[in-house]
Amino acid sequence: MSFDAIRTELEVPQAFSAGVLADAQDSLSRGPRGEREPLALPFVTIDPPQSMDLDQALHIERTADGYLVHYAIADVAAFVRPGAAMDNEAWARGVTLYSPDTRTPLYPPQLSEDGASLLPDKDRPALVWVFTLDEAGEPTAVEFTRRLVRSVAKLDYAGVQVDFDKSAAHPSIGPLAELGPILVQQARGRGAIELPIPDQEVVLAADGSWRLSFRAQLPVERWNAQISLLTGRCAAQMMLAAGIGLLRTLPVADQHAVAGLRRVAISLGIDWPAEVSPGQILSTVDGSTPREAAFIDEAAGLLRGSGYTAFEGLVPNQTEHAGVGAPYAHVTAPLRRLADRYVNEVCLSIQERREVQDWAAHRLPDLPAAMTAGNRRDNGLERACLDATEAAILSNRLGEVFEGVVVEIDDSGAKSATVVLSDLAVRAKCSGTALELGMTVRVMVAEADVATRTVRLVVAP
Repeated sequence: MSFDAIRTELEVPQAFSAGVLADAQDSLSRGPRGEREPLALPFVTIDPPQSMDLDQALHIERTADGYLVHYAIADVAAFVRPGAAMDNEAWARGVTLYSPDTRTPLYPPQLSEDGASLLPDKDRPALVWVFTLDEAGEPTAVEFTRRLVRSVAKLDYAGVQVDFDKSAAHPSIGPLAELGPILVQQARGRGAIELPIPDQEVVLAADGSWRLSFRAQLPVERWNAQISLLTGRCAAQMMLAAGIGLLRTLPVADQHAVAGLRRVAISLGIDWPAEVSPGQILSTVDGSTPREAAFIDEAAGLLRGSGYTAFEGLVPNQTEHAGVGAPYAHVTAPLRRLADRYVNEVCLSIQERREVQDWAAHRLPDLPAAMTAGNRRDNGLERACLDATEAAILSNRLGEVFEGVVVEIDDSGAKSATVVLSDLAVRAKCSGTALELGMTVRVMVAEADVATRTVRLVVAP
């Protein structure tokens, strides 16, 4: 099965033009702009093993009264000239796009996977956040500066988790096993909402076919994400205090939505005390039972409506990100997200007590639309690839019966639902009678069309 037709249908950009590639090569030949001092710390990166676009590098120290965190972010603005070919192409793309068989980068690979990437044993220009944290993980001081950094190791999540489990973590990130859970607990106290939903992934099988799997997040992934969230929270506070910037926002779910989820919990037999917030109750379930899986699926409705808000002068009415439980900004993935390059410049100008450079300040109002378009294409590509793979897996299994879990009842009532076939990691529409949320049901494959990316299940007789 090929995903080329999907990329064509969704107008996913293909190869970079000669002009963009020439601009990228010229920027690398000139070298990064701006003077910077080396920072002699043994940074490490933690990413999927195949990743080469390494945005972040980390170093954590345990101190007498807390933690000292250095978080280096690739300095993409040191290479990209505002208004030049590479910049214009990045605006058209918005984000890096991921297909099962390839990736469509935001910037040309010679920059995103080499010259600007925080690869091991390479001196790289970076923007370094320095967080002094107390024992509770609260920042007592925040600094942000241009530096020259050097990663000493390219680590991957699975390997790092094994090392932590054996108490043999890399010394540059050893304290993450302490700090990560502290920050997770801190987030729950803020009312942050984290959905423990396994990732549905398209993977290449040994026989060359495409398969689906559900992959649960490792503890180290959650801990590492908390460092990024800490950075985004501090960046947001910095910009709000200065009266200029770009926030990633998500409105807090209204009481009607929360009340609806509470009714779902009652119907599923999940005990949800009145004084417990949505984020806190979700931290107690892991989706290991059909009823918990259905509850988590329904809870995803609380996290709809995210967007970007640019501001200068007046602080916007909506500053909160409900998923984070605080104001928040995207700042840690400039090789893969257009907006982060601009937010970094705003924060750097605030830290250096100077005016935001015109190239960044003048484009802030344009970023929400550009990012929305890029994210919409990204989400559409992911969904289309999953749908096509689901149809391909079931296309030669018409009439077969599988066991599934009802995770969502459609608005039309108990005759239509969404069912997850756990063994195949397939999620599809199902029709039948007396369908109930959280129930286990035997379903038959009635339709599986790869061309239309359609799967239809019916309750087995």
